[in-house]
Amino acid sequence: MISDIPNISNTDSGNFFLIAGPCVVESEEMTFKIAERVKEITSRLKIPYIFKASFRKANRSRSDSFTGIGDSEALNILKKVKEKFQLPVLTDIHESHEAALAAQYVDVLQIPAFLCRQTELLIAAGETGKTVNIKKGQFLSADAMKFAVDKVRGTGNKHVWLTERGSMFGYHDLVVDYRSIVELKKNNCPVVLDITHSLQQPNQSYGVTGGRPELIETIAKAGVAVGIDGIFVETHPDPKNAKSDGANMLHLDLLEGLLGRLIKIRQAIA
Repeated sequence: MISDIPNISNTDSGNFFLIAGPCVVESEEMTFKIAERVKEITSRLKIPYIFKASFRKANRSRSDSFTGIGDSEALNILKKVKEKFQLPVLTDIHESHEAALAAQYVDVLQIPAFLCRQTELLIAAGETGKTVNIKKGQFLSADAMKFAVDKVRGTGNKHVWLTERGSMFGYHDLVVDYRSIVELKKNNCPVVLDITHSLQQPNQSYGVTGGRPELIETIAKAGVAVGIDGIFVETHPDPKNAKSDGANMLHLDLLEGLLGRLIKIRQAIA
């Protein structure tokens, strides 16, 4: 239940919850700017909000790609976001030893899609007692994710979410099968739709991931219509100059309008 997360608000509104923020911590100033703006928007719209930013990116195509400003500095910025804005915070972990470290700073540990089968990582995340958000691997069917859920729940931790983020469709594209949402819900846990990473165009020959951000609203509307519990979106005030995943980000100025339209769909199907 999202109501178990510290500092979560608007849980009685009947709205989907939102996980949103930049791909990675770029600086304290940028992180605070995005957190403050999204909090203002979600407070007005009464949407439960979890701030998201990776403290480090391990899954980069090229060795010269930006990975972070340093683990300690980034994690401390995330801690400041919690304290300054009274928001729950989510970050990715990539190796088992990072689970206990990140858990000291954030409320939700996220398992990247390409690591969703890593047993030691899932167990380490579960053992922290924090909520664990597992992204479905692009290479897995939705029903196979029950095994990832079992690994976390086997630690005694019942706080598990699952996130759909598209399936591989050829070498450079992804497709969202909305039947997956129904299948993932069979695990009796909140199901999130990642509306920005679902539109990635990975493994480009020039070594930088592409994207189709003009379709973000299409993906999001369909997800709300089939009953997702939460939405994941990476957003930035200047996506073209974001240090990671800018090609599939939503411009921060477009977020409020999108969320307002999605709420209307949610109300229509309630």
